[in-house]
Amino acid sequence: MVHTDTTDVLVAGAGPVGLTAAVELRRRGVHCRLVDRLPARLMYAKAVGIQPRTLEIWDRMGLVRAALDAAVPMRGQLVYVNGTERARIDLALPPEVPYRFAALPQYETERILEEFLARFGTRIERGTELLSFTQDADGVTARLGTAAGAQEELRTRYLVGCDGAHSIVRKTLGLTFEGGAFPEAYMLADVEVDWDLPSGYGVRAMHHAPDGSVDDVLVCIPLPGRRRYRMSMLVPPELSAARERADGARNGVAHGLELGRGPRLHHVQAVLDRLSPRPATASVLRWSSVFRISHRLVDRYGEGRVFVAGDAAHIHPPTGAQGMNTGIQDAYNLAWKLALAVEEAAAPGLLASYDAERRPVGEEVVGRTVRHAAEGVQADPDDPGTVMLREAQLLLGYRGSPIVSPTGFDADPDADPGAEGDAAGPRPGDRAPDCGGLTDDIAVYPLRLFDLLRDRDHVLLMYRDGSPAQGVGIGELCALAAELSGGRLDACVLLGEGAAPADGLSVPTYRDSRGEFARLYGARGATAFVVRPDGYLGARLRPPTSPALTAHLARIFRR
Repeated sequence: MVHTDTTDVLVAGAGPVGLTAAVELRRRGVHCRLVDRLPARLMYAKAVGIQPRTLEIWDRMGLVRAALDAAVPMRGQLVYVNGTERARIDLALPPEVPYRFAALPQYETERILEEFLARFGTRIERGTELLSFTQDADGVTARLGTAAGAQEELRTRYLVGCDGAHSIVRKTLGLTFEGGAFPEAYMLADVEVDWDLPSGYGVRAMHHAPDGSVDDVLVCIPLPGRRRYRMSMLVPPELSAARERADGARNGVAHGLELGRGPRLHHVQAVLDRLSPRPATASVLRWSSVFRISHRLVDRYGEGRVFVAGDAAHIHPPTGAQGMNTGIQDAYNLAWKLALAVEEAAAPGLLASYDAERRPVGEEVVGRTVRHAAEGVQADPDDPGTVMLREAQLLLGYRGSPIVSPTGFDADPDADPGAEGDAAGPRPGDRAPDCGGLTDDIAVYPLRLFDLLRDRDHVLLMYRDGSPAQGVGIGELCALAAELSGGRLDACVLLGEGAAPADGLSVPTYRDSRGEFARLYGARGATAFVVRPDGYLGARLRPPTSPALTAHLARIFRR
């Protein structure tokens, strides 16, 4: 067995979740290795929906342009029951949301992330599998194996299991994975179809039995290409698996693609003949498979120096394209915290906040997708606008997290909670929304707030308008933030209506020319916002004071 040097982080599994973790770690200068047992990327359009929130994360990481170039828009969904159109759902979002819904085959998502990772000198170690590991107070000892039979012992400070529904990391940690499985088996097919339905719209066609139950279903998601769709439908009896896929049976989890013969074009055509709202012929079958669906959630997202993310932590129906997107956000949430831990700059409770923040999200997503799989998204009792924002993953947040300020003032004993409580805008733990109309004295075009946040870590946004100044001065607040974060926090000044020019400050300064920032953030007077690397508000301080900022940053950074 070969023994190698220690690396900072070992990431097991190079799907979209593992790639996201590796990219974000390398982008922050953390040494990591990324291993995957497969010899090559699978050219399957498994997870295809890209949510607006994921595109916002990719914007922050600096790779969204490549995704936009490769994806196609998802404009809505057409719902048919027994051949009759019952609903036309348009995927509409508020104008301040910078991205809409998109569709992109999983292999393209992996390609984009892998190419971006290569810029940092890191590549996937294909055909290399995590066989076992042990951990102690100082790190993790992992045993890796290759397809050729070679083995290697690796010492790493942290291990992240992004190794899917049958995760060896989860099993070795002894995490429970409670839930159940749907009795039905489904088939997936990547095909072209010659109907005249509007482009960019998904299709959900169902047949209701006399008692009102759904006894047949066809779901089609548009893909890049001419009239190309990924179709899912109930599997015919002749293709029903005689047993669970081998690893599913071994691990007690029946989830994912099944081994064995997949459906042929005539199987797909038979479903179209029964359920298609228009006469249609399927052609150009690129790939197909039978798959099963479970819904499960771990009891905790990690232990000690080992963590799980994505399907290793939660599995559920593919309804609403929530799974891969949730896993990507798991990885992004964990990676910036691990980077601080590797630098020995993390506050004591920072890594524990990964479970505190992400497990409630996983629990909500599992429950919601199970309900929607049975009843359809259109049966959600909330108003359509709220449903759409939730499906876009724009309503997920971390209020009550141990690392966000419990109020706008945190531990400042001199603050007036009533003054903050009546303000509009996002609260600590909420997503930091984008806005436009920011200008400076050099650029002649307006900027978006996300332009200011891109490629930055923590950012302190200091807002001033024409109201009498309150709280700590901008220069003093910047100096304090730099000291408490060890220089890991950037600062920007935003000037609202009536604010005097901030001359003499060595801080980037922008004017809220259209008042969008003030409106969307409920900013008035002197207000400061701490935006986390993952685009959520860590604190909202009005007026900004030294005790409040100190108390908040002590939750993140080690002094």
